[in-house]
Amino acid sequence: MNHSQHQSSALRITPVLTKADLIQFIGIPEFIFKDDPVWVQALQLERKLHLSTKQNPYFQHAQWQAWIAWRGNQAVGRISAQIDELHLQRYNDATGFFGMLDAENNPATFSALIQTAEQWLQGRGIKRVRGPFNLSINEETGVLIDGFDTPPVFMMGHALPYYGTLIEQSGYQKVTDTLAYMIAPDFEAPAIMQRMLAKSARRVDVRPINLKRFNEEIAMLREIFNDAWAENWGFVPFTEAEFHELGQTLRFLIPQQLIQIAEVDGEAVAFIVALPNINEAIRDLKGKLFPFGLIKLLWRLKLRFPKSARVPLMGVKQKFQNTRLGPGLAFLVIDAVRKELHQLGAEKIELSWILENNAGMRNIIESIGGDAYKRYRIFERELTE
Repeated sequence: MNHSQHQSSALRITPVLTKADLIQFIGIPEFIFKDDPVWVQALQLERKLHLSTKQNPYFQHAQWQAWIAWRGNQAVGRISAQIDELHLQRYNDATGFFGMLDAENNPATFSALIQTAEQWLQGRGIKRVRGPFNLSINEETGVLIDGFDTPPVFMMGHALPYYGTLIEQSGYQKVTDTLAYMIAPDFEAPAIMQRMLAKSARRVDVRPINLKRFNEEIAMLREIFNDAWAENWGFVPFTEAEFHELGQTLRFLIPQQLIQIAEVDGEAVAFIVALPNINEAIRDLKGKLFPFGLIKLLWRLKLRFPKSARVPLMGVKQKFQNTRLGPGLAFLVIDAVRKELHQLGAEKIELSWILENNAGMRNIIESIGGDAYKRYRIFERELTE
């Protein structure tokens, strides 16, 4: 079938109901991005766990459904719809979400997928749809609209340039953007920051996570994060189960010095987590860990740290955010983790994601040479009766 015949074939949408459907759903990006030189195929095992209602604690407070778009025997698109009870409890705004949206460059395909997700959500009382979220705001958020020429780092989304346009054509408008910043780990502290830190040196201590008290420390980090982010747009707190699961993943993936905690007068009030950019290490595995992929991955992470890393989690308790010490605490944990990454051989660090209106954090990152090299857009639409 040539390209024009393929595009004109009848489109049909089918729900993901079986394990075989889910494997098909997970594999669709391989078709969509086959000609994109910077795309990185996710590990199939990781995606299965992520979308498992038994394994992923997100599903303890959320329901979802996924669909596949077909032309003939070729899967040409996918989408999911989610309803998060924690979001509804917090905001009482009848908002549901779409996500996992990947499809061929065809307005009809995007429109059919989005309408299918909307109908499912509307049938469950949802009046506004927002997305894309894969699956929640605490995971991959937004669709890439700037920065297509560089590979996505671990746990960040990728898209082709037509995605945003075709979402807009389906009736959606921008609600906010998030930014990914890239910095080199050998930056120097601005003079104003050095003076601020010198004044607070006696009160502040920065240390790595204590592995002997790992579960207690992870619980403490969750408390800091949920407090620090509570007033941010769209925030939904991490549950105990979600953060525990995250903690187990971190324990497996990273050395303890990549989780740094700042204490003021003995109280833990800020933290940062850095991850090796696993996408660098899995790029040639084509999504498969077996039979030799796992060995390759572990060897690469243990013996040769990737050249890039990502900071996915960071927070400063609210009571310090609008004080003189607040920016200093943020800088201190960034500084502590970048020194460790520099020693490990990392040459670039992505800090992501940052809300576009988070002026305080953006000023700190830009003052140490951060470049906002990727932009992701979150859309929403009011549903009509």
